[in-house]
Amino acid sequence: MLIDHPQFGKLEICTCLDEVIKNRIRSRLFQFSNLDKLEHLTFETFNPKGRIGIGDLQKDSLQAAFNLARDFANSPKGWLFIQGRFGSGKTHLAAAIANKCVSNGIPTLFLTVPDLLDSLRFTFNDKDVSFEERFDQIREAPLMILDDFGTQSATEWAKEKLFQILNFRYVNNLPMVVTTNLALAEIDGRLRSRLEEHEFVRHIKISAPDYRRVADERGQHELSSLELHSKQTFGTFNFRQKEKMLPDNVKSLEDSFKLAQAYSEDPSGWLVISGLHGCGKTHLAAAIANYRASQGHQVMFIVTHDLLDHLRATFSPTSAISYDRLFDEIRSTNLLVLDDLRSKGASSWAREKLIQLIDFRYNSSLSTVITTAEKFEDLDPSLQSRIKDESISTIVTISAPAYRGRAARRRSKR
Repeated sequence: MLIDHPQFGKLEICTCLDEVIKNRIRSRLFQFSNLDKLEHLTFETFNPKGRIGIGDLQKDSLQAAFNLARDFANSPKGWLFIQGRFGSGKTHLAAAIANKCVSNGIPTLFLTVPDLLDSLRFTFNDKDVSFEERFDQIREAPLMILDDFGTQSATEWAKEKLFQILNFRYVNNLPMVVTTNLALAEIDGRLRSRLEEHEFVRHIKISAPDYRRVADERGQHELSSLELHSKQTFGTFNFRQKEKMLPDNVKSLEDSFKLAQAYSEDPSGWLVISGLHGCGKTHLAAAIANYRASQGHQVMFIVTHDLLDHLRATFSPTSAISYDRLFDEIRSTNLLVLDDLRSKGASSWAREKLIQLIDFRYNSSLSTVITTAEKFEDLDPSLQSRIKDESISTIVTISAPAYRGRAARRRSKR
């Protein structure tokens, strides 16, 4: 080598050892990732059509995620950010990317975020590897896949380490895959700033339901009671013209119907329908839900007291689902129809859960329909402040009296 060569005086790995060292790195990362336990999660074993019964839009989201993940695995550049609820297929696709890349000879690190943080904490008592060595091993991995982003402990130390890792990979243009069940608005601001870089990060959201849980024949969540309201559509709505109501009452029904119909076409923001019990609130809310379901969208229609009962049931030792998982499924659903919202006389626990639910959907700007027979001033102040915010919420009041049916009116007249 000539003295003026740019590599003169610098150590270089012998070419005969280069492949050996690369194999050691691949093997170390593979073992660290426990990918042998996920070897069955491949693109070949993934069903991009989902289970029988889900809507076309849900199928489309699965197919789009599958295509994007497969393209990324063939050419891992930039970042891939996959959002979706529990059981929607995020981890399967992330593991499929990892298995494909490993088979192509790309050293890949696959970790859930809690495991990543634990691996760093364990080095404080590890004599074989220092914190700095493990930290460099993680952040410099040729390909990193972080599964279940957002389930980690939200300590300042954890947020700082995650930011350092994401920032290092961002600055050095290192490929990464992130899966999460959170909305971007829920993620810490500094971390979110990196994930929102659209020129560098490709986003895909899977709207399909949990593959492992029961759904109705239209692909709706098992907690949704929409099947009980299948006949309550816009076509079956009764304007009660034979009841000889006051003109203002008739107009309130007509105005509410028009608003509900318009919302069903474009469910952005919130629609709040208030009125007496039996005035038609639930029918209009169900009509919105049934129309969206007929278009292939997933909707959760649930009565407030049923929602709270389902959450309480998770504390039973025999419950098949955890509280955290169920609450997340409810609060993060694309369209939530919350029927008969009430807080008067509710326990402090029930009020707290309702506030958490409403607050999450408010901050995440998730489409929500609410019906209530309570006066707004009787609702919890925290609920009032969200519901009455005109920037997100449209409020309509049905002034018509309760509908009792023709037979009931004849008996009453006699």
